[in-house]
Amino acid sequence: MLLTIDVGNTHTVLGLFDGEDIVEHWRISTDARRTADELAVLLQGLMGMHPLLGDELGDGIDGIAICATVPSVLHELREVTRRYYGDVPAVLVEPGVKTGVPILTDNPKEVGADRIINAVAAVDLYGGPAIVVDFGTATTFDAVSARGEYVGGVIAPGIEISVEALGVKGAQLRKIEVARPRSVIGKNTVEAMQAGIVYGFAGQVDGVVSRMARELADDPADVTVIATGGLAPMVLGESAVIDEHEPWLTLIGLRLVYERNVSRM
Repeated sequence: MLLTIDVGNTHTVLGLFDGEDIVEHWRISTDARRTADELAVLLQGLMGMHPLLGDELGDGIDGIAICATVPSVLHELREVTRRYYGDVPAVLVEPGVKTGVPILTDNPKEVGADRIINAVAAVDLYGGPAIVVDFGTATTFDAVSARGEYVGGVIAPGIEISVEALGVKGAQLRKIEVARPRSVIGKNTVEAMQAGIVYGFAGQVDGVVSRMARELADDPADVTVIATGGLAPMVLGESAVIDEHEPWLTLIGLRLVYERNVSRM
């Protein structure tokens, strides 16, 4: 089986693939202070509970694919693959790794690995042109051309960052649960903040995607809009432009990149 690891700034998502099917997944907090040994113990604890894997670390794992937006965590995971999975082929997404998606930006090296991986999965699943909206620590919008090229994107503050900023900077405000309120017009402070977050971000998505689609294709209706990320369900029902929801888009992209590189190793 293939173990895929997507390290974000706030959360790390792990997926276990049996062929093309994801059979298990986990979400943990990202902690840049964790050492390789601590990460290995954490992996053993999670995967030791799965009936298709053995009791020892690495039992049943035939390959590993990793992308990370946190360099220190990527460094430690590289050590994990070396020390604890030495006989298992591992692909760490970084410059030089074959993705199959040309990057048409001013400096391709500065584009986050997770954004490229999302583009890989979007092209494979839906073709181009497409826009991927990833609701993570930041809300990112990534454009893929009709020829399957990554052409650029937009980065905006994420939902949780915005909630935290309101709680810190607002003298009479506090951090709230991100949830859909009873109505757009809030009857109390909490509901008013929830309405601002949910409907405000839905409006942001509709506005940004509509403008991107007009630049990306002669007919904006030809652009497939894919939502992913842990907070995507909060906006799905309120956005008018999202066509598809794929919660495991990054993990699927990691599987595809692993398949494209493992034969070269």
